[in-house]
Amino acid sequence: MTPPGLLLRDAAPGDAPLLARFVRALAAYERLEHEAVGTEEDFRRLLFGTPPRAEALIAESGGAPVGFALWYYAVSTFLAKPSLYVEDVFVEPAHRGRGIGRAIFRDLARRALAAGCGRMEWSVLDWNAPAIAFYRSLGARPREGWTLQRLSGPALAALAAA
Repeated sequence: MTPPGLLLRDAAPGDAPLLARFVRALAAYERLEHEAVGTEEDFRRLLFGTPPRAEALIAESGGAPVGFALWYYAVSTFLAKPSLYVEDVFVEPAHRGRGIGRAIFRDLARRALAAGCGRMEWSVLDWNAPAIAFYRSLGARPREGWTLQRLSGPALAALAAA
């Protein structure tokens, strides 16, 4: 059930400043402010460039923006189907516990099924017990035995130049 007064809408190009603000707030919560370097223009290119590389929605409660989700489609070769990868979901702290996060994930699950996806996946920081408990309440389970690997910055450039 969607909470009363909640609207989930696709992000529009004019939402780039709002998305940048939400991402900075998420980064502060996750103690990763130093990694949140995306600009409003970066979000415009990511979401509305040619081709768009990701999608986003804005959660509004009582007409005010209170959260967002950003996702993209990956591929599962084992399933031979697309996967919806949830990059970020954020609900402002004052609005948590009202069913907004659950409504966002329900919307994303519907999008995943409509796109023929075999699964939805996302990452969560291992110390974020409230988020982990919330994900378990949705029926999500950790991917045992796997760890996320990352190449970025100088290491990415060095490999590309080799």
